[in-house]
Amino acid sequence: MAASTTKPTHPHGIAELCDDGARLYAIALRTGRIARADVEAAPCLIEFALLHPDPDAADWLRPVAPSAALAQHLHPIEREIQERRRHSLALAECFEPFMDISAQGPSTNHAITVLEGVNRINASLDLATAECRSEVLTVQPGGGRPEDILSRSLERGLSVVDRGIRIRTLYQHTARHSQSTLAYAERMAGDHVEIRTLEELIERLIVFDRTVAFIPAQDDRMVALELRHPGLVEYLAKVFEQLWTRAAPLLEEIKYEPTPDGISGVQRSIAQLLVEGHVDDSIARRLGMNVRTCRAHVAKLSATLGSTSRAQLGYLISRSGILDQDS
Repeated sequence: MAASTTKPTHPHGIAELCDDGARLYAIALRTGRIARADVEAAPCLIEFALLHPDPDAADWLRPVAPSAALAQHLHPIEREIQERRRHSLALAECFEPFMDISAQGPSTNHAITVLEGVNRINASLDLATAECRSEVLTVQPGGGRPEDILSRSLERGLSVVDRGIRIRTLYQHTARHSQSTLAYAERMAGDHVEIRTLEELIERLIVFDRTVAFIPAQDDRMVALELRHPGLVEYLAKVFEQLWTRAAPLLEEIKYEPTPDGISGVQRSIAQLLVEGHVDDSIARRLGMNVRTCRAHVAKLSATLGSTSRAQLGYLISRSGILDQDS
């Protein structure tokens, strides 16, 4: 059998467009077309239907308008949402007779329930979403979120908003650079939805009606805790409110106070975590960025303070006074 000459696809989805793809798509939009040979480094542009053949010249490609491309990729997500809603209604009808039996017996709610596995966690979240009546509070640490997670979040979010329920969500500042997150925010925009960002957040948290909360129980998020103890849930809601007052609306520009020696607000946060003894992986996770970006900030911080080693950097940070300023 002859070897296939088909070029391998890029290992990323449309929401994580590669650097070459983003650069070449931008060029095509600015100039109106781009040579087919120039996009060999980014076959994803054709796979994702961001470029199409020029009918007047076989060696050229024309860009698809971003609004049209976005609509094309959102369509299957919206269709999936409709199918899941129909499935939800069918499930509700199936379990309605058992709900009546449960209502006649003693309460089986537990203060803390351990949820193991993604399916069990999602099922409990879906149930809490269906039972929600007034408010949802969510904390989503990290940068941009994967497409499949955003799709499920969009499904849950729209089902809540359609019922007039208020949603408040906290992301980290790094999510401001994620096109998929911004597209999700645009789809969710409305009077009942508010999204803010903060430089550093606690772990993931979802609170429904201040009566039930969900938090991860493991770093891999394969085990979660469903909390129904009134004291625990109220405590987590108060933590959310404190973070919310410090956060900035997603679509507003973040203004940092001036810092000495050109050190940015992000680098000052990294400096604080370095002094506390955190390693690069831990710092990146807490600030919602990848490790490579974190190390680039550490290198800039070292160059600014004149450090030649990690141990010396901690000493110079302490002496510089940059941590004595208000963030």
